[in-house]
Amino acid sequence: MTQFDQLFSADRAHFMHPSTHAHDHASGALPGRIVTGAKGIRIEDHQGKSFIDAFAGLYCVNIGYGRTEVADAIYEQAKKLAYYHTYVGHSTDTIIELSSRIIDWSPKGMKKVYYGMSGSDANETQIKIVWYYNNVKGRPNKKKIISRQRGYHGSGIVTGSLTGLPSFHQHFDLPIDRVKHTVCPHWYRQAPAGMSEAQFVDYCVEELEKLIAKEGADTIAAFIGEPVMGTGGILPPPAGYWPAIQKVLKKHDILLISDEVVCGFGRLGSKMGAQHFGIEPDLITVAKGLTSAYAPLSAVIVGEKVWDVIAQGSQEHGPMGHGWTYSGHPVCAAAALANLDILQRENLMQNAAEVGGYLQQQLHSAFDSHPLVGEVRGCGMLAALEFMAHKEERRPFDAALKVGPRVSAAALQHGLIARAMPHGDMLGFAPPLVTTRAEVDEIVKLTKAAVDEVASQVLKESAAA
Repeated sequence: MTQFDQLFSADRAHFMHPSTHAHDHASGALPGRIVTGAKGIRIEDHQGKSFIDAFAGLYCVNIGYGRTEVADAIYEQAKKLAYYHTYVGHSTDTIIELSSRIIDWSPKGMKKVYYGMSGSDANETQIKIVWYYNNVKGRPNKKKIISRQRGYHGSGIVTGSLTGLPSFHQHFDLPIDRVKHTVCPHWYRQAPAGMSEAQFVDYCVEELEKLIAKEGADTIAAFIGEPVMGTGGILPPPAGYWPAIQKVLKKHDILLISDEVVCGFGRLGSKMGAQHFGIEPDLITVAKGLTSAYAPLSAVIVGEKVWDVIAQGSQEHGPMGHGWTYSGHPVCAAAALANLDILQRENLMQNAAEVGGYLQQQLHSAFDSHPLVGEVRGCGMLAALEFMAHKEERRPFDAALKVGPRVSAAALQHGLIARAMPHGDMLGFAPPLVTTRAEVDEIVKLTKAAVDEVASQVLKESAAA
């Protein structure tokens, strides 16, 4: 038995993996992969195989792999002060500096930063803040949260409820009653036949207004949305969507939470998705790109309007009873500062805009007329292909064919990691922000080979049926 055989045996025996078929993993029916190293946009596995990671881990390794300057910052901070809590006003120089720099990245009107470890716990904090805000304001019934179908906001109890994907609800007794879902703003799949994108925006607004009227505006506390939807399919909003939605929210005094876990820190070619789409949030959630996943860290960015009420609440009721042991962890903060230094020094936001634009162009060129592809879409360093049996009729493939997972598997055989998205036959891309045009060409070339391969198989299967 080799060293890796022993590791796989221990892995199957003791490690419970996230989003993994439990029985197939434990039995060995699901083949595993041990990642042994990574550099730039490539990872290497236990067999010495190299793969282009065109999904940056899980949308998160923005600065690429192997950045020793981040490792050095973590090491130096750990030597100086590995940990102290931030309760009752305790602080460190790293978290103070980081908080100021996060506000500098944020849109106008943001005031304070609260820290956690993941996007999920940050969105749990968001909902507690929203409920606290309305209690302080004497509105105990204004507590419901509107999310969107196909939105992704985490895997907790409330955050799993906010997530508008059925697989995150099934067998967990979710969603909870206080969470309501409105229409997903995906024109290609959601719009009735013959409806233009502008008409579809009006339709999204009408559906939101209907939901608010049904529930009662005096019961709706907040609306949460990703500037560009991530896990639900990498879905950029139709033009005019965010201004139209914000108009409704302001009319009904409903707070807006911009979930920037995927879009924040340069991925769209802008500081955050809020600036990209003219969103004026009351609260912002960030995580992945904050440290490029070199250490776990998330943040809730609180706007002035909400902060003023929190400050008022402390005068009336004492300290807010919410906190995590690792809020503002100094080692994670050091990683974030080093990450932001790289983003700014190497102008990676501009690279995401320019090379991201090239990625969109090359994907359209390769796949707009492909018989397997119904839609090519994206924004900055986010993109997706949606596979359809009939493009014009918007008719999907039979789910049993598993076209999306098959393309993802074929891409992996060609040395490319692209994600089979969980809500249909879609292949997602979120390459590191350091990706070059030459690397985009390689990504598109390998993707084309994988899509052509599966298309040939599907055509043969259809002919034989």
